[in-house]
Amino acid sequence: MGRSIDYYFTPQSPWTYLGHERFMRLARAAGASVNLLPADYGKVFPVSGGLPLGQRAPQRQAYRLVDLARWSAHLNMPLNLKPKFFPVAGDDAARLIIAVNRGDGVDVAMQLCGAVFAAVWAQERNIADAAVLLQLLAETGLPAQRLEQSRSGEVQRQYEASTDKAIASGVFGAPSYVVDGEIFWGQDRLDFVERALQS
Repeated sequence: MGRSIDYYFTPQSPWTYLGHERFMRLARAAGASVNLLPADYGKVFPVSGGLPLGQRAPQRQAYRLVDLARWSAHLNMPLNLKPKFFPVAGDDAARLIIAVNRGDGVDVAMQLCGAVFAAVWAQERNIADAAVLLQLLAETGLPAQRLEQSRSGEVQRQYEASTDKAIASGVFGAPSYVVDGEIFWGQDRLDFVERALQS
């Protein structure tokens, strides 16, 4: 029987965008199930000592741009270093992903994740805009009603529960992959995730 991976992320994370397709392939090859857990890092950071991007030291912000450019070139993935709609609130997109996961299953929700991440980092679209979220649903072949469902109390409670679980698990950054209680932070740790799944 395949292993299980807890996948913590925020929809506006460039690192989650860069790792998402590789993570999907890796999990599929390992026969692992994915627990899709978008979390509110606005609540995770104060607990874990993290800082929003705009509050980080200038040298950290500068290095982030250098490293993003390196990874974009290395992976041959398009990425706008300073997209038009960033910073952007990711809560509505996170709740939409949860609603799709509930209604259509994790494989479909993972496809929507990829579309949302690319919307921010490759297409310069505003994922905080309901019209854009509706477009992404249509482009992914999903019913428009998922957007309304994403505003339900059940989805909000699940979002809060995923955030609480991230904090309880010791997660502090996005993306984070947790296998048997072991945290792997960052898309540059996917080789170690693969090894853990094979062990």
